[in-house]
Amino acid sequence: MRSAGRFSGGGSAFGLSGPVPRDVWILLGVVFATFSMRFFAATAGVPALLELTPAAWRSGFLWQLATYPFVGTGAPGIWFVIELLILFLFARTVYYQLGRAKFWRLLCLLSVIAAGAAVLVDIAGTLLPGGRPWLLPFALLQGQRMLLVLLVALFAVLNRQATILLFFVLPIQAKWFLLLEIVFAFLGFLSTKDFPGFVGICVAVGCTVSWFHPGRASGAFGRGAKELWLKMQAAWFRFRLSRLKEKRGMRVVRGEKKDDWIH
Repeated sequence: MRSAGRFSGGGSAFGLSGPVPRDVWILLGVVFATFSMRFFAATAGVPALLELTPAAWRSGFLWQLATYPFVGTGAPGIWFVIELLILFLFARTVYYQLGRAKFWRLLCLLSVIAAGAAVLVDIAGTLLPGGRPWLLPFALLQGQRMLLVLLVALFAVLNRQATILLFFVLPIQAKWFLLLEIVFAFLGFLSTKDFPGFVGICVAVGCTVSWFHPGRASGAFGRGAKELWLKMQAAWFRFRLSRLKEKRGMRVVRGEKKDDWIH
């Protein structure tokens, strides 16, 4: 793979050479560690609890909506190594372009939105006559595959005119990777019948595009994602205040304006 030039935000070209952010090593390490845990009886239960399953809505395992992209999945072999290599290439470039805070914020937020959409489809499937027609919900979303979807989409919207050698052979502009992701997701749907996962990928790609292009027809996705992020921050702030109140005996009083807190 190669780029048409060098990218801003750290000056790192798309490739194997150059400095690697510590956060990227941590990301790869977590994915590899959770992947390895699957093959040992003593640790196999950890990734089983962290990956996205119907238990997220059936049993209240809501943490799965946020943890599933970081749980490595698949069979041990060369393909898993190739996926990690591709993940490394895109993660490093996107990290330099977005910066640490925005990199993690978008990865986590878009992952939760995609998982939420997939879960809603899975719940709706239980209302169909005969139950859900799919046997493996969320198979397309698991682990490094979801990270690749998000990072490739982020790379495509940030470097629309960059040229990448697809499969190291075919030159293609980065903006077309958005369409290719949907095509590959549809092919995956044909083999797995994972309709919730397919919807989740489509939502993730759509939200990524509209986040950076709010003026387009799909801008509602981006605005909704940003509003969701602000609401999540406000909820976390209120939770922290309530914990402080319990620990220190503080009295929290709402101010005149909404979300204006005085203690």
